[in-house]
Amino acid sequence: MGTQIVIAVENRRLAGELNDSAAARELEGTLPHAVRLSRWGEEYYGTCPLEVVDDAAAREDVEVGEIAYWPPGKALCLFFGPTPASTDERPRAASPVIPLGRITAGVELLKGLGSSIEAELRRADG
Repeated sequence: MGTQIVIAVENRRLAGELNDSAAARELEGTLPHAVRLSRWGEEYYGTCPLEVVDDAAAREDVEVGEIAYWPPGKALCLFFGPTPASTDERPRAASPVIPLGRITAGVELLKGLGSSIEAELRRADG
């Protein structure tokens, strides 16, 4: 089981869990971390200070609630539904992303937010 996190957005709190990958441990080392996120379909993404460039787990097809890192944009991504790259109702990244974890509660709260949001990620126990 990975690190339990909270993603605070406006007056909403989402629960999440980071996986045990090297990339997720690198993100964990930056917590608490505030990030401005922009919307692309039903994905939010924003600059994140990770230095992960190659990972065998990288993929374009993701699940609703997945938290990932997009190396070309050096961006943290939160997927909550179809994106412009999707071919069905599932999220799809613009290019391969590295899975970091998942939102375990509250992912549906992202649907009602605007084109740009401020989020803070922190340990659930912090």
